[in-house]
Amino acid sequence: MKKICFFIICLFMFLPLISALEEEKKETNTTNEEEKQDTKTEDDGVLSDGKSAILIEASTGKILYEKNSHERYAPASMTKIMSMILIMEEIEKGNLKWNDTLVVSEYAASMGGSQIFLQPNEKMSVKDLFKAVAIGSANDATVVFAEKIAGTEEKFVDKMNKKAKELGLKDTNFKNAVGLDEANHYSSAYDMAMMAKELVKHEKVFEFTTIYEDYLRQNTDNKFWLVNTNKLIKTYDGADGLKTGYTTEAGYCLTATAYRNNMRLIGTIMGAKESKTRNTNMATLLDYGFNMYQMQVEVKQGEVVSKKKSSKAENEVIEIVPKKDASVLVEKGEEKEALNYEMNLDKIKLPIKKGDKIGVLKLKDGNKVINTVDLTVKQDVEKASILELYKRSIKSILSGNM
Repeated sequence: MKKICFFIICLFMFLPLISALEEEKKETNTTNEEEKQDTKTEDDGVLSDGKSAILIEASTGKILYEKNSHERYAPASMTKIMSMILIMEEIEKGNLKWNDTLVVSEYAASMGGSQIFLQPNEKMSVKDLFKAVAIGSANDATVVFAEKIAGTEEKFVDKMNKKAKELGLKDTNFKNAVGLDEANHYSSAYDMAMMAKELVKHEKVFEFTTIYEDYLRQNTDNKFWLVNTNKLIKTYDGADGLKTGYTTEAGYCLTATAYRNNMRLIGTIMGAKESKTRNTNMATLLDYGFNMYQMQVEVKQGEVVSKKKSSKAENEVIEIVPKKDASVLVEKGEEKEALNYEMNLDKIKLPIKKGDKIGVLKLKDGNKVINTVDLTVKQDVEKASILELYKRSIKSILSGNM
């Protein structure tokens, strides 16, 4: 009888413990199921092949689709998007000119991977070298630029990382200028899309990224056929860039951009297993954006938004206009109420050419800035001649304004 009583007492003592263990087991199973759901990679109707992806609208940076977009992966030759940003900046500053001739170093000529087989001491124009980078993803040509701009590839990479920080990119670190697999060389789909957003501001780049095939070293025994690695520019309506990539570690990668109906989309896919499915998925991604969204224009390109008087200008009234449409992204079938905007004008220095940036227009929804476009003048503004300034002074005196 004592044994039975002891058994019953023990049973009551251990029941709460058994219950707690069962509850913990259920919670663990639930957590495991949730983790499986969070990391699932099956076809979601948009991305069937790839570790990560993102789709953004270029002028606003609005994210339309994302999947693991901040995960860090090897970017392969998409690295050259940042290299091209720095090259375009140097060209626009006047430090490089399209017809300049650059000399190939032994180191640049030694680059493996995608290349145009540059030889040590070979000379090639900036224009042809940029073609090689933008169309053929040439590593050797990229390093020629890196050495010209920064002295060495290593110092150029420092500039690349500095620019990444300036753009607010937190998931990017470069170890080389071309995208070869290397420890601690990584980026994310989000960061690559933001780099592309920066690159497409340099519109000259599209003159190269839209070329499907071309030749280098024309009329020589070393004529080289360039074929664009981005096949979408030939198969997808509106596609006009941007950069593919492949290495063993990175898999098949692509950052692409397309422009339709006053809207530019940028998509990035990283870590796909096949180039064909990567391209198909990118087309699906872009289709999704174009089918679901549109741009609502608030202030049209060339619309006069302000007039400034300048007594020293040939035409005393200077008309100020946006360089591009100031637009807001909306879902198709919806319409936003009219938005307000504010302008920040730089100090006017004459002369001013049409297209010169003289300030910015900020499109706002309440206090939130949703788009920013550069301002310029409606037409060239020249300095008034000395004779014209003299006439104005006499006129002011006679009218009693002086």
